[in-house]
Amino acid sequence: MFQAHAIAVSHGLEELEGLRSPTAWPSSFLLQQNPITMGLKLIGLGEKVEVHVRELPVSYLKTQKIIGELWHTLNPKFAVHLGLARGSSVVILEQTGKNTGYKDRDVCGYCPETRCCIEGGPQKLESVINMRVVSKHFRQAGMDVVYSRDAGRYLCDFAYYCSLYHSQGRAALIHVPTSGILASADRLVPLLQALIQKILEQLEEHSKPIDPPFVSMR
Repeated sequence: MFQAHAIAVSHGLEELEGLRSPTAWPSSFLLQQNPITMGLKLIGLGEKVEVHVRELPVSYLKTQKIIGELWHTLNPKFAVHLGLARGSSVVILEQTGKNTGYKDRDVCGYCPETRCCIEGGPQKLESVINMRVVSKHFRQAGMDVVYSRDAGRYLCDFAYYCSLYHSQGRAALIHVPTSGILASADRLVPLLQALIQKILEQLEEHSKPIDPPFVSMR
């Protein structure tokens, strides 16, 4: 295993707090935190992985500033963004972040005049992780995990694109459900732990140097 930093970034903290939390958790752990990110922090992602949790407000300007600072100061090995998929009962792994098309206002009533994340940036950016492969692995194990290439053109997609831009693709966006059995934190947190560990395994393989081809001199 490699030494890594993983950031679990939650979007819309006040909504995530509405997810059901296991009664076994001490109440002090839930104060000013949401059960999903606190659960991941509590159980961890492995001995050699440091978990840093940052909460993003539902604000374009603040989100853009926080993500830029995170990548320039902490410079983690990888970032995992968590967002809500309203009405969904499955976990959604997002492959792509889009730069343009943002028309909905945030909680401050603001929307970027240019309707984009990064002026002059590529139209779309993709994670270095093959989310289709990850989702297939968990579907074959009977888990409700699906693959997507459209994160929705709101704060989750906006934050994801910013993170992909600053990290050269070293980020992932996982949309979590608001209904069904996986809307319960005691079921969702272990699945997220397994998903992120699988993502980090693939990242490790992606980061390995490629051996030069063998050439016989005979």
